[in-house]
Amino acid sequence: MSQYSFKAKVWKYKGKAGWYFATLPKTLSKKIRSIHGSSGEGWGRLPTTASILQSKWKTAIWYDTKSQAYLLPIKAIIRKKEKIEDGNTLTIKLAFETLTKERRLGTWLVNNK
Repeated sequence: MSQYSFKAKVWKYKGKAGWYFATLPKTLSKKIRSIHGSSGEGWGRLPTTASILQSKWKTAIWYDTKSQAYLLPIKAIIRKKEKIEDGNTLTIKLAFETLTKERRLGTWLVNNK
């Protein structure tokens, strides 16, 4: 399992849905993409386990080509529990499964039928 820790500012998407995100640093995004990019599931989605303060949950990060960085969506239940608001700077931890060559190939074959 690979683990990464970083600080990021929470921001709210301006659209109707009003999702909250944290943007991973570009250098970390590049590193994660080079190591784990083959584990992606389409549309730049990469499964992970996120931890913020006392909360830990299974989620995914999404690669944003415009910012050339991954975005972590922060669910309402996590924001409420941890009292997270737009503009807060948080320490975030992400954990990724390390896939074997065979498992990466299997994932690729399933996603590219």
